[in-house]
Order: sequence, then C-alpha cells, then structure tokens
Amino acid sequence: MAAKMIQLEPVAVMRSPFEEKFGIPRQSGLSEHAIGDVVFLPPFDDPAMLDQLDGFSHVWLTFHFSANAAAGWRPRVRPPRLGGNREVGVWASRSPFRPNALGLSVVRLRDVVTSPRPLLRVAGVDLLDGTPILDIKPYLPYSDAIPDAVPGYAADAPQPILPVRFASQPARWLDERGDDALRSLVIDVLALDPRPAYRDTVEPNRRYGMRLAGHEIGWRVDADGVEVVSIGLPRVGEAPGAG
Repeated sequence: MAAKMIQLEPVAVMRSPFEEKFGIPRQSGLSEHAIGDVVFLPPFDDPAMLDQLDGFSHVWLTFHFSANAAAGWRPRVRPPRLGGNREVGVWASRSPFRPNALGLSVVRLRDVVTSPRPLLRVAGVDLLDGTPILDIKPYLPYSDAIPDAVPGYAADAPQPILPVRFASQPARWLDERGDDALRSLVIDVLALDPRPAYRDTVEPNRRYGMRLAGHEIGWRVDADGVEVVSIGLPRVGEAPGAG
C-alpha cells in the first residue's frame, strides 16, 4: 500500500549563535554556552501552548536540516566519529544527508518567555541559525535516558581536545567589552576542534575563520592547541569559512 503524502509546517525557528555550518558542535549539549531562542511562528505562538512547560529542565526539538536538504540523501555516510573516512549505513548515523532531512536535538530549557513574543531560551544548542523547528516535546528522564543502552561506535561523548588561548588583539577586544559569554562560547567550540574529521594535524600556517554570535573569529592550530588570532564584527561582503 502506498504511503500517503505528509506535509509538515514549521512551528518555530531557531535563533542560535551559529551563523554557518562550520563550527557547530556535532551533538547537542557539548557547549552549555551555546544559547539560543526557539521563536514561535503564527499560529503556534499562542502562550497557552506553553502552559506547564516550565516544569521541565530539557526539551526535544524535532527540526529540518534545511541547509542540507537540497543535497539529497545517501544510503551510506562517513560519520566524523569514525574519522570521516569509514562508511556506515545512514540509519546508523546522525548525518543530515538522510531521507526527509529530519533531526532530533535535546537542549536545556533555561526560560519560557510568553511576552511580548512567545519563545523558549535554550542552552546546549547544536543548530544553525534559522533552522525550522517542526515539533517540541518535554524530555522525560525515566523513559528518554536508558542506562544500559549500547552506543555502538560512538561509545564516549566527544571531549574538548585542544587547549584554547587568545592572542593579544582578541584578548584585548574581549576585555574591553567585558564579553565573557562570547569568550566562553569561543573556547567551547574551538576546544572540540571543528575542523573536518580528517584534519587532525598541526597546521600553524593555515588560518580558519567562522562567524559566531555575530562576530568573525579567526584562529589557527599549532603544536600548543588553538590560538584565536582575531575577533571582530564581520565586514560587509566577507565570506566566512576556512582561509
């Protein structure tokens, strides 16, 4: 019997500090300093829909991999956890290149805002800014956390692997503005080494760049870890990404 066509409508949009795919943590919860807003869209912006939600500490977000959807899906993918050079079936991964391009993310619920516009302030975000949110459900520890679950090839949570230090310009820039939140977010993101999985070598002469929380971050990897070499507001027309 042929399946019926299913039509989904976003209920909200994610506003996050991640303005490009490069640099987004590969799972939710890896950076508690990655804070964003789930902003509800009409007609789902009725405050009555949020009643009792503030009693939960975490929520599930079902979302659409909108930035990858046009690329289609693949039966086999290369997970970063396997170094980006080993294939597994797409059902054994959390790759965005999957049929229907649906994703699932659990985030900490920091605040339920009902006015002037209903939104959820969440932490541990791993979603691109502008990601369509299709559904929201409360996280239930007694059923959603399974102590004896087997994690396959992803046995351990990704850990910060690179020490992060700031050169004089970005250190002074952050000190002058007292922006400890941005400093913490930069450290969280870069300590996880956001480079492609196959790049795990020292590259002292290669400079990377990313747009993060409305700022342009320049950095490089050397024998001592990550050095943040510049922080500033993006210049008009400047393309983000590796340099």
